[in-house]
Amino acid sequence: MRIALVTHKVLKGDGQGRVNYEIVSAALRRGHEVVLVASQIAPELNSHPSVLWIRIPVARWPTELLRNQVFAWRSFRWLRKHGRQLDLIHVNGFITWAASDVNAAHFVHSTWLRSPVHTARLRRDFYGGYQWLYTALNARLERIAYRRAKVVVAVSGKIRNELTEIRVPSERVRVIENGVDLQEFHPGPADRRELGLPEGVPLALFVGDIRTPRKNLDTVLNSLVRVPELHLAVVGATAGSPYPQLARRFGLSARVHFLDYRRDVPRLMRAADLFVFSSRYEAFALVLLEAMASGLPVVTVATAGAADLVETECGIVVDDPNDINAFAVALGGLVLHPEDRRRRGQAARAIAEQYSWQRMAEQYLRVYEKIVGHN
Repeated sequence: MRIALVTHKVLKGDGQGRVNYEIVSAALRRGHEVVLVASQIAPELNSHPSVLWIRIPVARWPTELLRNQVFAWRSFRWLRKHGRQLDLIHVNGFITWAASDVNAAHFVHSTWLRSPVHTARLRRDFYGGYQWLYTALNARLERIAYRRAKVVVAVSGKIRNELTEIRVPSERVRVIENGVDLQEFHPGPADRRELGLPEGVPLALFVGDIRTPRKNLDTVLNSLVRVPELHLAVVGATAGSPYPQLARRFGLSARVHFLDYRRDVPRLMRAADLFVFSSRYEAFALVLLEAMASGLPVVTVATAGAADLVETECGIVVDDPNDINAFAVALGGLVLHPEDRRRRGQAARAIAEQYSWQRMAEQYLRVYEKIVGHN
């Protein structure tokens, strides 16, 4: 097959870019040719003899809105000219004006636009207005893109339901969850002292963008007041974040450890006793699967896409992301019962082992082969 992947990035260190990278790597191992219509790709892919990179530079344009539209138009022009030389076109959401065979839905902007924590509802200024325009335009354009695709891949059951809500025919939707690196994220010892973490105390870990209320650290901090034995390590850029001040106001400064942005998240996960992820809206929380692969019991919320994977044996799913008491009960129970934490952590790892990057990529390739075989 000659497969075209139309996407902004094909890189290991990027969420959606990592998904693209693993699909491309699996296709190359199978002997397929790959055309990457993209702005950035991994150097090893650029030098691969079976990869053709059609570079779409957009960095000089001043906003994400303009960059996306420029990319959509330039990729469309290339595909219109060369599309007949391709067996299959894979895109992500609305990224090009061209029709696709496979469209991977990593996010549904129509749902995000209705969220009570959408930026436009929290900021009544120019930036809030821009975010409303950006989301509304993407919601409209991706509905068209999803409906034109032969197959739409949802990265979670949550996304599948959201696609159905915007009237994407259910018979064209396939769920393929994102994968996890089982070698990078694994159970094992870690020296808390080397990592700047407190020793000899129960420690929960939170990872996410703490500059926005979407990740919902405020509910976690509120619940922590009711669980006095528990410490919390927070990974996320603190510049512009209101949460260090909120932790001080709650009297939590001695128990909440703001680590800022970190590149050693796998080691931090091995040093923690449990993981908490409380996002008010998430299509697929890859970090949740990474925590499970690290052997951590998890406390999460139904609004996080990967919560579909959290079975009762490995964690606790809170229905309402704003339910402070439910979070406190879940966290407190894990603190009081270390043996339960251990059992849930083992179960979490066993579940994560079913979601390797290789498994995910093979599922995409089977979708490709079925489409090409029917053409």
